[in-house]
Amino acid sequence: MGRRKVEIERIENKSSRQVTFSKRRKGLIEKARQLSILCESSIAVLAVSGSGKLYNAASGDNMSKIIDRYEIHQADELKALDLAEKIRNYLPHKEILEIVQSKLEEPNVDTVSVDSLISMEEQLETTLSVIRAKKTELMMEEVKSLQETEMLLREENQILASHSQLGKNTFLVTEGERGMARENGSGNKVPETLALLK
Repeated sequence: MGRRKVEIERIENKSSRQVTFSKRRKGLIEKARQLSILCESSIAVLAVSGSGKLYNAASGDNMSKIIDRYEIHQADELKALDLAEKIRNYLPHKEILEIVQSKLEEPNVDTVSVDSLISMEEQLETTLSVIRAKKTELMMEEVKSLQETEMLLREENQILASHSQLGKNTFLVTEGERGMARENGSGNKVPETLALLK
């Protein structure tokens, strides 16, 4: 007799619901532990029963570290979403600057309302935030590019240094061979050769 497929809907019987919750919660925690081991990841599981009892389990890191990391990530995402929303709501940079310039060059600058000035200030601050973020991104890309160039140059220097060392060793052997040939007292004058490297 095979297993019957369970319909995914609320279990009406309270005791059956509690038993199912307990079994599936344990299974879920075991699967999370396996995933953590297999993929070398940090997993946190939070479950609240129908009666309001809280169950938690963590694998990889402890629960507080995982929650701290989650909160930092969520805060960064919210800031990014907030900035993106502000960017969508405001005009392009060039238009903002043109509006501000035209407002300030009007003959009746003194009659500009406070609300209008506050709105312009907010738009300028948002634009400045976007420009700074882009500048930081470009600077980080430049730093990464320079670091890659530095690594390539270091590798080339090491290769050149090893070739230079090899050349010095060849020069020393050549000088030594010349000295040995002169001492070879056969009476014949051995022609001197030029040194390979100076």
